[in-house]
Amino acid sequence: MWDNLPLSTWHLLRAGSNSASAPAPEAMWRSIYFFNLYRLTLSGLFVFLVSTFSEALSLGSHSPSLFLYTSITYCVLTLASLLSIKLRQPRFGLQLALQVAVDIVCITILSHASGGVQSGLGVLLLVSLTATGLISRGKITLFFAALASIAVLLQHSYAVLTQDAAVAQYMQAGLLSTAYFAVAWLAHTMAKYAIASENLAAMRGVDLANMAEINRLVIQDMPDGVLVVNESGMVRQYNPSVERLLGYKFSDTDSATLESCEPMLADRFSVWRQHQRRGHEVLRLPITNHQVRVRFLPVQREGFRGAIIFLEDIQRVQAQAQQIKLAALGRLTANIAHEVRNPLSAISYATELLQEEKHDPAQTRLFQIIMDNAARLNHIVEDVLQLNQRDRVQSEEYNLAEKLPPYIEGLSHTQGVSQEIFVIEVASACVISFDRGHLDQVLWNLCRNALRYCSKQVGSVQLSAWNSSEGKAVLEIFNDGPPVAPEAVHKLFEPFFTLTAGGTGLGLYLARELCEANGATLEYRQPAKDGACFRIVFGEQNER
Repeated sequence: MWDNLPLSTWHLLRAGSNSASAPAPEAMWRSIYFFNLYRLTLSGLFVFLVSTFSEALSLGSHSPSLFLYTSITYCVLTLASLLSIKLRQPRFGLQLALQVAVDIVCITILSHASGGVQSGLGVLLLVSLTATGLISRGKITLFFAALASIAVLLQHSYAVLTQDAAVAQYMQAGLLSTAYFAVAWLAHTMAKYAIASENLAAMRGVDLANMAEINRLVIQDMPDGVLVVNESGMVRQYNPSVERLLGYKFSDTDSATLESCEPMLADRFSVWRQHQRRGHEVLRLPITNHQVRVRFLPVQREGFRGAIIFLEDIQRVQAQAQQIKLAALGRLTANIAHEVRNPLSAISYATELLQEEKHDPAQTRLFQIIMDNAARLNHIVEDVLQLNQRDRVQSEEYNLAEKLPPYIEGLSHTQGVSQEIFVIEVASACVISFDRGHLDQVLWNLCRNALRYCSKQVGSVQLSAWNSSEGKAVLEIFNDGPPVAPEAVHKLFEPFFTLTAGGTGLGLYLARELCEANGATLEYRQPAKDGACFRIVFGEQNER
């Protein structure tokens, strides 16, 4: 049955079962320390009063010397108790028992030296018993009450036998003993409720701490940005995704504001505070160029106390949607590829047979349209099937200075263009780790794309490779054709997006997927001069 208990409850039950042997908590040592300060003040006050006002007061009226020596002894023993409390030796329970025993003995002797029960000093034991019951938190307080009652009755009996004390004062001694038990039981009951309240507070505290830690971990691990600000726009909490989306590094020492980290977001926050219905807007952040959906949720506790700002990365959502779509498309294409290729082969073969006969130019044109579209359909199927190969990576090491020249030579021969169109500038030690088939496919897509848009002049396509300061090889493929329109840049790597009428729109997407499968990144960079440039940043060699 213990498996169903909360973690905090289990710890408390274990702590309660081991309380006899476990060391006392610091709060109990602090309580007994203040109790001893009271005892030291009381004993010091007795010494001062009996030595200064002995004749004016009834203290020590029957035996002043006994009262004085007992007060001094009481004071010395209390000082020794303070020292033992500081040293935490002996254990807590033994120290408390010894101190209560000293109180019972010393106050009983002081009461006897001052005239017995009628002196009223026996009432001071009520304070000691109450403090003991609250500190010890156990029924042992009733045992101390019994000892105090026995001490009072024995002291009065001794006074009756030796000092002719009034027998009628047994009633007063009995009432005082009854008060000892009543106070001890009341202190025990209060201590019991205090323990229950303390355990409940400890359980709630542990549960609250666990909940706070869970919330912190959830927020830190969220892919979307979470920003907590107060009513004046001061940032109180954030997660790593906020720094990634905003391109702003928060400092642990300085207090950041929305205005300092992102003015556009601060403006939207001000507008939202006036019109809280406008809480869902799509923004393009200027520093990182991320497109995010902004949501504001008010933190209201007895008034407006700030807001939680959610920054949802639109690009991540779109990428997930594309992955789901392409995964489904890949499975579908893999299942019907055989059925699609067989009719395409039949159509192509029949068209070739028909083309061998003599026809008028109009029919020949129609046959050529059939062949072109059949080839285009076959190309689309092959490109989509390439997506299934991104998880089958067999990396090999290549030196780009040795790999690129023969590859460009073969590409020029295949495409029927002059090799002078390509200019290769590669550092001597650009070593990469890449799958052979994947690298050929990536270079094929990028170089054919460059050939399609370049001016076909000498040096129209430039391939440059070098090692970056981070130890990563970088390859850039530049062509002098028209630059990509700014509104189309963020769509370049989307599947089925193409700027060419006859294109499939899968080339750049496939190239980026294969790069990511090999630990590299592919991105478009607009050069300072006219033209277009694609950059591949390969992974570090020591990471593979």
